[in-house]
Amino acid sequence: MERTIRQRNNVKISGDGTKTIIFAHGFGCDQNMWRWTAPAFEKDYRVVLFDYVGSGQSDISKYDKVKYDSLQGYVQDVLDICDDLQLEDAVFVGHSVSAMIGMMAAMERPESFDKLIMIGPSPCYINKPPYFGGFEKEELHGLIDLLDKNYIGWAKGFAAMVMANEERPSLAQELMASICSTDPVIARQFAIATFFSDYRHELQKVSVPALIIQCSDDMIAPAAVGEYVHQHIPNSTLKVMDAAGHCPHLSHPEKTVELIREYLEASL
Repeated sequence: MERTIRQRNNVKISGDGTKTIIFAHGFGCDQNMWRWTAPAFEKDYRVVLFDYVGSGQSDISKYDKVKYDSLQGYVQDVLDICDDLQLEDAVFVGHSVSAMIGMMAAMERPESFDKLIMIGPSPCYINKPPYFGGFEKEELHGLIDLLDKNYIGWAKGFAAMVMANEERPSLAQELMASICSTDPVIARQFAIATFFSDYRHELQKVSVPALIIQCSDDMIAPAAVGEYVHQHIPNSTLKVMDAAGHCPHLSHPEKTVELIREYLEASL
């Protein structure tokens, strides 16, 4: 099993600590997106990086369109890795959709997780008054329609919206390249599973303590969403970063590391 799971999800392990911290990437990304944050924890933790099936350097032959028709397939990826590494009381750092994936994994297997770190989480991207998710349903259907018609053009526009920080175009260029390296069929299915999901009803069931890191100017997960998640997860802490974009681990890695470290050290 070890060989199969670790190869399937391109699992990489580093660090000198006994406690495990696992980093999970968002939609259109891969584990390389953690290169400026994860190494900061290698002195004190066993650091685990991986790619979801269909992303990065994962084994694409293991992709199953039925399994990954919803986020539950990606939750199973996480649980398989937990089983393979025999994880107990691990810290799970999830970016964007991985915040929800990690949340559901922790609900299913609470003994495997000690803390959840949620970077730009969103339980629902669609505006459903009085809830404000940031998008009208028609806007998201338009995004999927553009993906179907012009994948490269869609990737360019989407990457720019996600990254913001226009004065640093290399950030959006990197995300665009990452998205374009993904099979369009897989990207489309992951996008639908992500942007049309609604996990608001699950938040109150979370028993694992959580840190929510929210950027002050984020078009994908607006400030109201971070506040909503904080209000509905029982044992949660919200930290708002004065930053633009949806990927602070790339645009503001030092501050991201600082917030995670402060939270973990305070809970020792």
